[in-house]
Amino acid sequence: MPAIIVGLDGSPESLAAADWAAREAAQREVPLRLVHAGEPLRPLYAPFAGVPAPTAIDARREWAAYLLHEAESRLTRRHPGLRITTEQAEEQAVPTLLAAAADSAMLVLGSRGLGTVAGFLVGSVALAVVARAERPVVLVRGGGHAEDEHVPDGTGTGSITTPYRDVVLGLDVEDPADTVIEFAFEAARRRATRLRVVHGWNPAATYGYGAVLDAGLNAELAEETRHALSDVLRPWKDKFPGVEVRAQAVIGGAGRHLVHASRDAALVVVGRKRRHAALGGRIGPVTHAVLQHAFAPVAVVPHD
Repeated sequence: MPAIIVGLDGSPESLAAADWAAREAAQREVPLRLVHAGEPLRPLYAPFAGVPAPTAIDARREWAAYLLHEAESRLTRRHPGLRITTEQAEEQAVPTLLAAAADSAMLVLGSRGLGTVAGFLVGSVALAVVARAERPVVLVRGGGHAEDEHVPDGTGTGSITTPYRDVVLGLDVEDPADTVIEFAFEAARRRATRLRVVHGWNPAATYGYGAVLDAGLNAELAEETRHALSDVLRPWKDKFPGVEVRAQAVIGGAGRHLVHASRDAALVVVGRKRRHAALGGRIGPVTHAVLQHAFAPVAVVPHD
């Protein structure tokens, strides 16, 4: 049974990611694995003597072990039936996380919020992992809580007993990816919530600038786009009859619309096309925009 992997470095963001990953693992009834990775500090040398002082390395190892133990204990108390394992690796973070995620259900990482500006500050490790991972990667913003994924109660107070907010899917009608669509439908099904699908399109880019100036043609093209979106989603609605779907074909780049939708979302799902190039993977502009500015956790699902 594939586990959910979470990268843990002791930051508040990674602890929030661990909390999210534990809830997801409990919901899916799969194991959770906490991974700490990082090269040990170089040995310090005593002045003039040239004698290595390994205390810095030992301290870092002990700190990492303590971090994993404390996180495991805390999550076990919150989720008594959840199977949790830990891994401490003294290697570079990116290859360690990629290797750990290779056979996993997903990899979960934390991202720092931009202070008073909503969104993510995606570090180099997270970006490198997202760009190269073969499995879905979920980025969780620091400061998030379980109740943020649910609609407020009747008094406007956050609660974990109210229904989930929408799952939001960014969908490219011209290049729909089954793995991305299925991930989003499954997420909505497990949460018993609505799936909101956003497709961005540009009539000028597709049909020339005459489409923008001709109101009648523009309306006709918009109708065709809505029909195309409906056609893509129809078999998935049949496969997931219990999931309510709200589909939107919006003019302009999908990124800003997805960011806006993330304000009221439990999860945002976007795709990343695998690129087997010498320079490694690449994150597309829509996915990059969502990662930088979304309010909710973001799942990036690789696809061919």
